[in-house]
Amino acid sequence: MLLLDPQPSIPMAPEGPSQKSSSMYQVPTADGKGYTVGELVWGKVEGYSLWPGIVQPWKREQPAVGIRKVEWFGDGMFSEIQCQELLPFGAFAQYFCPNSFATLVTYRDAIFQSLQVSLSRTHAQTDRPRVCALRLCNLYLCASCLMMCCLMCVIMQLVASRCRKVFSLGSDEREEHLRVMLDWAFGGFKPTGPDGFKPPLQTEGKLTYSSYGSCFIFLCSAGHGASKTILHKMHHGCVANSHSDAFGHFSIFVLEVFYNIASSSLQDNFTETLYRYDEDGYQSYCTVCCAGLEVILCGNDSCCRSFCLDCLDILVGPGTFDSLKEIDPWICYLCQPHNSYGSLKPRMDWSIRVQGFFANDSAFQFEPHRVYPSIPANMRRPIKVLSLFDGIGTGYLVLKELGFKVDKYVASEICSDSIAVSEVNHEGKIIHMDDVRLITKEHIQKWGPFDLLIGGSPCNDLSIVNPARKGLFEGTGRLFFEYYRLLHIMKPKEEDPRPFFWMFENVVFMNRHDKANICRFLECNPVLVDAVKVSPAHRARYFWGNIPGMNRPIIASQNDKVNLQDCLESGRVAKFTKVRTITTNPNSLKQGKDVRKLPVSQKGNDDNLWITEIEKIFGFPKHYTDVKNMNRQQRQKVLGKSWSVPVIRHLFAPLKDYFACEQFPTSSSSAIDMEAASVIGNSWCSPIE
Repeated sequence: MLLLDPQPSIPMAPEGPSQKSSSMYQVPTADGKGYTVGELVWGKVEGYSLWPGIVQPWKREQPAVGIRKVEWFGDGMFSEIQCQELLPFGAFAQYFCPNSFATLVTYRDAIFQSLQVSLSRTHAQTDRPRVCALRLCNLYLCASCLMMCCLMCVIMQLVASRCRKVFSLGSDEREEHLRVMLDWAFGGFKPTGPDGFKPPLQTEGKLTYSSYGSCFIFLCSAGHGASKTILHKMHHGCVANSHSDAFGHFSIFVLEVFYNIASSSLQDNFTETLYRYDEDGYQSYCTVCCAGLEVILCGNDSCCRSFCLDCLDILVGPGTFDSLKEIDPWICYLCQPHNSYGSLKPRMDWSIRVQGFFANDSAFQFEPHRVYPSIPANMRRPIKVLSLFDGIGTGYLVLKELGFKVDKYVASEICSDSIAVSEVNHEGKIIHMDDVRLITKEHIQKWGPFDLLIGGSPCNDLSIVNPARKGLFEGTGRLFFEYYRLLHIMKPKEEDPRPFFWMFENVVFMNRHDKANICRFLECNPVLVDAVKVSPAHRARYFWGNIPGMNRPIIASQNDKVNLQDCLESGRVAKFTKVRTITTNPNSLKQGKDVRKLPVSQKGNDDNLWITEIEKIFGFPKHYTDVKNMNRQQRQKVLGKSWSVPVIRHLFAPLKDYFACEQFPTSSSSAIDMEAASVIGNSWCSPIE
């Protein structure tokens, strides 16, 4: 039996604002300046025409008077704008820009998403009487009464859904749907007009109802026991799917009512929002529902999670959100000792489940990679490596740390500062090529055959953080295809027994369509590895490849510095255990809910991280980037684009069974031996799917 959502499915576009945008409650503004939370608007984005956006709530308690926080459709970026600079979305025909629509993919996506939100709200207006039938459940209804109420509501929804168009972002007819929505917008949003897509007023009741994209979440307040029984029966009757199937953090009792297919849009929403952070460094969306209008932030300095009002009051208990606001600092349920909190129960293995979810969320099934048998020790030869977009030579550094004999290491890099760092630290042992586009098949035949191809193309045009990104097929995004081209040239033929390995890296926070295309070309799903497990800094990255054991859990070695204090110079005290992802931007070093706190204290004064300490956080030797008289900003820039050394060591360690290694003195080999020992056995030999 399949239940349908009475609203059109509003898929969460990876580059667009939160799913909470499509189900906002209208919250009056205290300053009386207009443009309430959840309202659709037009605003000016520097360098572009008027852009559609949605007013979002302030996370701090005292919002600025006359200023609204706006999240822009299409790129998901935030701006703080004066009310007088905002314009009503209802005047669509007046502010729509045909030139931007014809030339900018992001603007086209923004229009698509904003119209989908408008359409969903217009339909929700007509469905509200049906939905309100569920509010009868604030009485102490028995399980059979609640079931009957739900089924009657579903029947009405089924009838209503027959006459609706569904505008799905993944549909082959997307352009036709966009055209129809544009006609609807230019025609004045008839029959309801602009009033039809105003955010609904928030109402109170013991039964709380929310619509997040394509699911209804509700829990009867008659008691958790009765609710669990009802939802358990409904689940086993194929009426609902387990919420925890889509989200790996919690085991909770939630009814999901999906449009057409079970949990696909929720899974997309989850993968696109879990590692998405606001300017304050915290999750943009609720950890449970990946949406949420008003959220509370975890007070653990090393945690970036947030939980929304609806999820807390529905799943933990009425009034939970307001009571938690009085606790400072409040430590979230994933940071607290394992326990049950109402109907919310953290899973013991949630971190492993989340990684597994990201490793298999592309909806593609691929043939297993070719498995190469281990090479006998006396037959192993030195390794030959081609590193594309090499940066500061992280690959070479890790290979030498692991004890590999490197026969040849050819690196393609165009940044002169990065090249200088590699040449000075590795004494000219790296052969540098300039532009990856200049490497030909003749070069590969001359230098090769290579045993390992590694690289991570620039993420500027792939990361959703960049509002002007061009995607996989334009700008620097196209450089992925240079990696793919050379991989295709270097792969040995089926009859060639020579082991050949490859690894490609890029950001987690990318458009899901770009990720799916990368998976399709590389013919495998990625694994997600977060450096926070082996270093003091968060740094979640996707890795595609055929190196054995890439999907095994990452474990810190005894020499890894996993806490910030371990990386600080003498006399300096860490104010945080873990820090945010360090990028090329100096502001990424600031911490805390307001992104104003400096992470270190020295003699009672707050201080920023020194560049030598940042080197240690990434796993590099002290003064690794101290070359060429580079200043602090230049050194942070080359570090911010590099890989985390312990992560790459974790991924490269299984190659020790294939290539010759140096003989280390016993006293210096403990960490390396531990890393190698962690991959001995069949556990890492299973093919990556």
